[in-house]
Order: sequence, then C-alpha cells, then structure tokens
Amino acid sequence: MARGLMAQERTDAQSRTGLDTESDPRFYAYYERESLSGATLARFRSIKDKLFALASRQGIATQMLDIADIGCGAGTQSRLWAEDGHRVHGLDVNASLIELARQRANEAGLAIAFDVGSATALPYESGSMDVCLLPELLEHVPDWEGCLNEAVRVLRPRGLLFLSTTNFLCPIQQEFNLPLYSWYPGFVKRRFERLAVTSRPALANHAKYPAVHWFSPYQLTAYLSARGVECFDRFDMIEASRLSTLPRCVVRAVRAARLLRFFGHVLTEGTTIFGVKRCRRSVDVG
Repeated sequence: MARGLMAQERTDAQSRTGLDTESDPRFYAYYERESLSGATLARFRSIKDKLFALASRQGIATQMLDIADIGCGAGTQSRLWAEDGHRVHGLDVNASLIELARQRANEAGLAIAFDVGSATALPYESGSMDVCLLPELLEHVPDWEGCLNEAVRVLRPRGLLFLSTTNFLCPIQQEFNLPLYSWYPGFVKRRFERLAVTSRPALANHAKYPAVHWFSPYQLTAYLSARGVECFDRFDMIEASRLSTLPRCVVRAVRAARLLRFFGHVLTEGTTIFGVKRCRRSVDVG
C-alpha cells in the first residue's frame, strides 16, 4: 500500500512540474551513502552555525524558525534544523530521495514536511519562511533566476538565505569528472552536458540534471542585491576574531583589498552566499 502511494505521488509530482522525478540507482546510492558522511554532517552544521551567527549580529531571533530546505536530497540538513525544534519544510525533485528523507525523519521521530516539487514553483506562501537553504542546487536548475526569485519571495523580511553553487572562477569542481571543467568554453560545456544525459552519464556522476550553470560570487551578489537581499560571501562570514594572528591578518587583508578577495575566490571551490532579506543595518563580521 505504501509503495503504491509513493508511486502515485511520483506520478503526480511529474505531472505538476513537468520534470522527471526518478533517478539512476547509482546516483541514489551515492547520495544515500554520502548524506550520512561525517563531512556532510560537519558542513551542514557549519552552515547552521554561520546563519545563527549572522542572525545574532543582525539582532534576529532564532527560536522556532520556519525553514525551507530547497534541494534537500535525503534530508540530512532538514533533520539538523528539526532536531533544534524548528519547523522544517524540505523539497526536492528527486522522489526516491524524498522517500528516503521521510523514512529517516520518521525513524528519528522528527516531524518534517517533505515534498516532491520544483525550486522554481515553491509550494509555500509568500513571506512564510524565516530561513531558505539552497545547497548545491542553483547550477542544476535551468531557470536559475526563477529559483532565486522564489527563494526571496517565500522569505519574510529579515529572513536568512543560504546558497552554495558552482564557481567558474576556480578550476576545481566536482560536478563533472573532467579536469579544469569550470574554465571550459561554453560551447564545450554544452557538448559534455549532452553526453552526460545520453551516452556518458558517468561524466556527471549519473545525475538526472547535471550542472548547466556556472556562477561567480559577484554575479549572484549583484542579482540578489537588486532584489532586496544584503549578501555576504565566504570571507565575510569568517569569524576573524577567533583566528590566530597570521590567519586573522590574512582574512582582514582579503576583506579590505578587492584584488585579494578576487584571488581568494579563484582559489576557492564553489560559490557560497549568505543573505538577509531587506537588511537595513550593516553587519560586523568580526
């Protein structure tokens, strides 16, 4: 009976979104395993801690928040927030991973609302969320602008945004099993994207929707700023006061000099943006 209901939900979700909600068994197996790894747990805990630190600096309350975890996969990040008593909504286009997320949440005794759906048409009311999380999602969504617009729409004023995605400035990446792929010309990338969804799926780790967009922190900051979100990159979010003398001086130099910050992004895999919707006050990032 449960299998029948889940199969019907997958069919309904595909009808609503027009997207293929299934996945290659090898892709599923990879995320089933990696979603419980120590590295994954540490990364998601770090994101939560940084968002709380940003909220504290902005004078934003952090009790009983409404969380939207977009592209939640197997639900690891959702569970970390739910364990702290927050009201969590997880959404992903991959129906099999959503089933796994529900199973793990039930086993942990956590009430999390998981849905199969599209990041460009979120099933949440405008201004209904305090935190919107978009981890490693934007690069896979053809309409990335619509994805960000939806994230901003569902956030309340002074709501918190987190996103991580590709960085074309840095040659290191994990989306395609090809060296220096971030720096390939666009027409070459298009060819490998086609191969990844046809004859050579291993190029993109058997992803149903491989990465098709490559961003820079500057591009995404400009886009979000125009929509009322004050943005902070990975260097802004480092708590320099906790570092020893030399690293603290390096961080402060990177923040102060645009050229050093640029080279810092060139040397750093991925783009990471933290944001506050309609923030009127500047933040002391330590």
